[in-house]
Amino acid sequence: MTPRVLIIAGSDSGGGAGIQADIKTVTMLGGHAMTAVTAVTAQNTVGLQAVHAIPTAMVIAQIQSCLGDIGADVVKIGMIGSAATAHAVTDLLAGIDLPIVFDPVMVATSGSTLADPDTIAAFARLMAVASVVTPNLPELAALGGKDNVLSYGCHLLVKGGHGEGAMVVDRLWSPNGLVRELSARRIDTTSTHGTGCTLASALATGLGEGMELYEAFGRAVFFVRIALLEAPGFGKGHGPMGQQGVREFWDE
Repeated sequence: MTPRVLIIAGSDSGGGAGIQADIKTVTMLGGHAMTAVTAVTAQNTVGLQAVHAIPTAMVIAQIQSCLGDIGADVVKIGMIGSAATAHAVTDLLAGIDLPIVFDPVMVATSGSTLADPDTIAAFARLMAVASVVTPNLPELAALGGKDNVLSYGCHLLVKGGHGEGAMVVDRLWSPNGLVRELSARRIDTTSTHGTGCTLASALATGLGEGMELYEAFGRAVFFVRIALLEAPGFGKGHGPMGQQGVREFWDE
């Protein structure tokens, strides 16, 4: 089965994050990536130079175009672009019975802001329709913490890359408690642009294949670590990962 992954996210001109990272990840894991572009960014490894939000009607048209013909097995949401788009996407997805992975993108790896306060406020509705939400530690704090996110009825994958210490701990929670915890030694690299996008897209691809959530989580973390090790070392700042170099896959 080739999982059909519908990606709703922004474009990264430097190819490190956003839909570029998503497409590379989905493709390497054997999925078919479709996109609804929410924003076009002028972006590279050192920062974000410009953002152009795509009109909400056009975002919705892209989603409907994909669903109306090819269909989808899973939806992955990244940078949403605007509060209006967040609300419109929620309205559309609320009536669709598909797994939804929501990566609440707020700040790029370079530190540039990718969501204004109104858009972040609209994340509450997206969390209510999501199957799993995948914030990093600063994003989790901005969303009100673990218990607040879980109160929306979704699962929660807390990415541990922003934590302290030599070990990175990623945790998957259900509303009823901890499902799985993975701990591994931190990889010493500056090629971390797109880690969150990559993890969420790898998770979504697994769900689209029919994997159990805990299994898809394990493979997604494995994929991210290999992609970090395979990074090509491009750019002067936080460089892109090496999804294209991944040749090993999760084998239980």
